[in-house]
Amino acid sequence: MKEKVVVGMSGGVDSSVAAYLLKEQGYDVIGVTMQIWEDEEQQRTEENGGCCGLSAVDDARRVADRLEIPYYVMNFKQEFQKKVVDYFVEEYLAGRTPNPCIACNRYVKWESLLKRSMEIGADYIATGHYARIAKLPNGRFAIRNSVTARKDQTYALYNLTQFQLAHTLMPIGEYEKDQVRRIAQEAGLPVAAKPDSQDICFVPDGDYAAFLKKKAGERMPGEGDFVTRDGTVLGKHKGITHYTIGQRKGLGLSMGEPVFVSELRPKTNQVVVGEETQVFKKELLCDHLNFMGMEDLEEPRKVWAKVRYAHKGQWCRIEKQGRDLIRAEFEEPVRAITPGQAVVFYEAWHRDEYSEKHFTASIEKLSLTLPQRIIEAE
Repeated sequence: MKEKVVVGMSGGVDSSVAAYLLKEQGYDVIGVTMQIWEDEEQQRTEENGGCCGLSAVDDARRVADRLEIPYYVMNFKQEFQKKVVDYFVEEYLAGRTPNPCIACNRYVKWESLLKRSMEIGADYIATGHYARIAKLPNGRFAIRNSVTARKDQTYALYNLTQFQLAHTLMPIGEYEKDQVRRIAQEAGLPVAAKPDSQDICFVPDGDYAAFLKKKAGERMPGEGDFVTRDGTVLGKHKGITHYTIGQRKGLGLSMGEPVFVSELRPKTNQVVVGEETQVFKKELLCDHLNFMGMEDLEEPRKVWAKVRYAHKGQWCRIEKQGRDLIRAEFEEPVRAITPGQAVVFYEAWHRDEYSEKHFTASIEKLSLTLPQRIIEAE
């Protein structure tokens, strides 16, 4: 009897090719698009595209017809609102910078979709992420880098559980993006040339401040002071939700030289600015730990760390500071370590596979689960 896999189909080329590859490998494939958009946002989301737009359903259905596989739309509106949108708003109001795509991966694309898929008899779920899953000699599952560093998405998958990893397939991780598009063309998939989505799906126009104002209403922080580290007032800001660590543009300050946001102080509604050197930090504290390649961190060790999706990474030494707290000390200062973002730790098994440009080694992956906070940087 064939093993059954539910493929989360966004209507894009990557998830479409994932469905194609798994069917070619002999799986019983079912296509599913997760309906997570809000009813009143449908028209605007449709106009702007993205993985949550109504066009995603049309494109995914056309691909499923081409592959001759069953296709369904599953409603996850409540889960998405609670675990992603509400989290996004609350983190900004608390002066942190959230990563809603990571929350969506853990709690909607995996937790909710996997549960519902197994209820209909599926053995696995699958996605079009550029990552791989390895079962290690110690019996644990871990995320591995994809074969392409340019598209590697392991950072956004750091908080998946062992159960989720054991029931997940990621066929795209073995391919370069150009290869994926070529496979789609050769298979006659109608989305072979479809552009990749870029923006946060529920804020397709990129206006975070307007979205937050609509959702938070009177809870939105108002004007406050721009200050130096010692508290000297430099001017007025529009509200801390408009700023993030490392920001230079859009401050509206005439200082005679460039200044950068180095800290947000939600309790006093202050935005701290200074010269760019103040944005670089050598240490951070992080909580809400999720271990993949090992059960726990029993002693200090040297690992490779990424503090945001586009960060190329940096060596650091990590050490437990408590049951749910790790301190990381970097070999070189890192720019714009931002509270609310994730820090993901990688361990190489084959150091000769490391280059200065990117990190392609087989890995164990230590990571942080939601609310996956970098607590502070020093």
